Amino acid sequence: MTALSVNLNKLALLRNSRGRNYPDLQHYARRFIELGVQGITVHPRPDERHIRRQDALELAELLKDFPEVEYNIEGYPSEDFLELVSKCRPRQCTLVPDAADQLTSDHGWDFTQQLENLKPIIARLKQQDIRVAVFLDPDPLQAELAARSGADRIELYTEDFASTFGTPQGREVFGNYLKTAGCAQELGLGVNAGHDLNLENLPDFLSIPDILEVSIGHALTIESIDQGMDHVVKRYLEICQAANTGN
Repeated sequence: MTALSVNLNKLALLRNSRGRNYPDLQHYARRFIELGVQGITVHPRPDERHIRRQDALELAELLKDFPEVEYNIEGYPSEDFLELVSKCRPRQCTLVPDAADQLTSDHGWDFTQQLENLKPIIARLKQQDIRVAVFLDPDPLQAELAARSGADRIELYTEDFASTFGTPQGREVFGNYLKTAGCAQELGLGVNAGHDLNLENLPDFLSIPDILEVSIGHALTIESIDQGMDHVVKRYLEICQAANTGN
């Protein structure tokens, strides 16, 4: 089955808008774990507009009580970010090429330019026994170059899939994801995915074989408001459990 990791950023954004600890991220992390999710994801940004450094540290402490649940920290590999990751020791760190003032992730790494820069960063994280994933556009060439970086996995940036889902060009776009995932897997990389996946489009995306993990936050939060958190998480888990992972 494909693992479901819930991104808590939107809950943190709601909390920060009111200036008090409501909603409480610790409470909701526990709720999601009780509902059966396999991972918790956070993406702390330099301006701390949603997840704060302290949140990342406190969630690391909480998840020590749940060793079966993966902690995934995403972010641009600045020195401050890498120091935070070293303190938190998540099971997985996903490196993204976001600018400091970027609203949300909107592209993957260009390994034709960044391969040599990323190699020592990836090695540094792996020396701490942290699995490393790299955010990637659906491009087989980028997957080939990512395989030379030392990363363990790629995370496919799925906005193009989501934005063309159900349109005439959607199948062609999906084909790029299928080819990129296959290329990465042939080269020994695991494949994760995330960004704008939701209950409607996720089943189609998971027809790609052996997607190991999906990270979902924005859509899951909105769908939970509309349909109820317990129902939404149950449906996501059913979709992920039905995925073709060869297990």
